[in-house]
Amino acid sequence: MRPGEERPVEGGACAAVFEVELLKLRAAECIDEAAERLGALSREIWSEPELAYEEHHAHGVLTRFFESERPAASWLVQPHYQLVTAFRAEWGPPGGWAAARPLHLGFLCEYDALPGIGHACGHNLIAEVGAAAALGVKGALESLPRLPLPVKVIVLGTPAEEDGGGKIDLIEAGAFENLDVVFMAHPSQENAAYLPDMAEHDMIVKYYGKASHAAAYPWEGLNALDAAVLAYNNLSALRQQMKPTWRVHGIIKNGGVIPNIIPSYSELIYYFRAPSMKELPVLTKKAEDCFRAAALATGCTVEIKGGAHDYYNVLPNKSLWKAYIENGKKLGIDFISEDAMLNVPSGSTDFGNVTFVVPGIHPYFYIGSNALNHTEQYTEAAGSQEAQFYTLRTAKALAMTALDVIFKPELLERIREDFKLKLQEEEFLNTVE
Repeated sequence: MRPGEERPVEGGACAAVFEVELLKLRAAECIDEAAERLGALSREIWSEPELAYEEHHAHGVLTRFFESERPAASWLVQPHYQLVTAFRAEWGPPGGWAAARPLHLGFLCEYDALPGIGHACGHNLIAEVGAAAALGVKGALESLPRLPLPVKVIVLGTPAEEDGGGKIDLIEAGAFENLDVVFMAHPSQENAAYLPDMAEHDMIVKYYGKASHAAAYPWEGLNALDAAVLAYNNLSALRQQMKPTWRVHGIIKNGGVIPNIIPSYSELIYYFRAPSMKELPVLTKKAEDCFRAAALATGCTVEIKGGAHDYYNVLPNKSLWKAYIENGKKLGIDFISEDAMLNVPSGSTDFGNVTFVVPGIHPYFYIGSNALNHTEQYTEAAGSQEAQFYTLRTAKALAMTALDVIFKPELLERIREDFKLKLQEEEFLNTVE
């Protein structure tokens, strides 16, 4: 029996549940039917890695993918959506809706790479997961003779996650304003419905000294490299008083030109991370004191510049990730425990900012390798054929969860309540009022 032929979704409770499960099977079938094209999409992105805001090839690959979907013109594709390398693809039933506002579900694709080592964070697979899950939901809904409620499926291509924060640019441009729930998934070494990705702030620190001959008259100089080294050591000394959940890491990018000239300029780049946006300013204030102390000790002047965007911590949505776990287990996904999930060290992502404006889920998934992210070995794993099984399985779990959101209004209500509760805890409720 094809979904919708004999059991209307709007029938009795048992029939409705049965119908949703049939729709989930149809979503999985649609993803399997598109597996070859989805794998080719991922490989095209993987084989030509591009840095943040420069993902022109990946942008073209993804927009052409949706423009070529059958039936023709089933996706309304907007290339260069708000950003040069962002895009938006939208599907809705023909004819639209006369009265009720559709439920807008968003699926996010990332596709930027890392300098020097390519897709060592597997963003080619993130793009594939987002595209595949959207195709699955679309295919399932198209199998119904008519939709009992209005729905729109929206795919957003979000560039520059590794550096810059493309999702934050898109938030500021209004790209997330009408979305009700958003979905994406990230490659990792384990399957986790949620990991506590941290709030993060960048700093570029520049010291200006005075050049002089390092042997003949060094006393005439002001050593900017000494300032950078002192700053580095000040932060190292601070670590004893840092909370165990804080993270600080940086490099000295510029330290002089030649040993016999007192360096007149030095530059450091630092990242600061804390579990929440409430804690992050406490850490960054301590760091700024360390930087200024180094300038004072050496007689140099200092310029401290923050990054264009702070990455917010990812807000958990327990109702959403519980639904995802339930669906994932039906597909054979073996998840780490909730205790492990909440205590696994993690990084930062601009998806955190998204979770402050719309409910969302950002699970992590195993790709068949124990290699660690941001290594050459992970680059190889992200481009492997073995990763395809796990990537499409994750896409199926996302699509199935999206169908639960569509056809279980009580779940959507819980998701919205969880969202508001977390914003209250973070003192950010005004962002949705």
